[in-house]
Amino acid sequence: MVCLGQMAISLRPSSVPFPLALAPRSPRMASTFSNNCKSTSFAPPSPSHADRRRPILLFDIMDTIVRDPFYQDVPAFFGMPLKELIECKHPTSWIEFEEGVIDEVRYYPCRWNWRENSSKMEGLWIWKVGDYITSHYIIFVAIGLKTCMRRGYSYLEGIEELLHELKENGYEMHAFTNYPIWYEMIEEKLTISRYLSWTFCSCINGKRKPNRDFYLDALQHLKVDPPSCVFIDDRLLALNLLRE
Repeated sequence: MVCLGQMAISLRPSSVPFPLALAPRSPRMASTFSNNCKSTSFAPPSPSHADRRRPILLFDIMDTIVRDPFYQDVPAFFGMPLKELIECKHPTSWIEFEEGVIDEVRYYPCRWNWRENSSKMEGLWIWKVGDYITSHYIIFVAIGLKTCMRRGYSYLEGIEELLHELKENGYEMHAFTNYPIWYEMIEEKLTISRYLSWTFCSCINGKRKPNRDFYLDALQHLKVDPPSCVFIDDRLLALNLLRE
């Protein structure tokens, strides 16, 4: 069971009403390559009963609202343990992809370090460069990987019901998350914009948590002071900054 009171750090005084009673009660083909990660966010219509006297809720997405397929589904897709997957991956490509520094086409490499990694796998989108592999194989891996990711996206148990209740109770909610243009696949499958807006996604804003400027940009965009916001995240690193 997920409880917001255990996940959220608020800069607002503890006396502010927050729906701790709204704990979840019940469980619950690849898109075309994008040439530009600065995509327009999906946003639900502003509810007429939205109450700015309530705190604004800013949700991390992966493993807070949506299951992250990376830890189980992606290693299975490449037929290797997660530890080896992490050891082989390129050190910066995913971060650059999340920040929108590189787009989806550039994210998939056209080189492969066969000497170092050929015994471990047949290919991967963020791997260290080496010998050339064919563009057809890159496309094959890309489509398969995105299909794997899409299949793995799902609401965490009870979260959709919780989001529905929060919306019905007039809370303004936004995504505040590190993720690349693939957030569009999540939206396509789960239609999260029924409950919150994809306002602050790293590939749109060009910044990632825990960059302080990302938080400040959110406050400036919302035109509120820090005590008016509650940040909800599954990673302490992203929340510890708010304690300072």
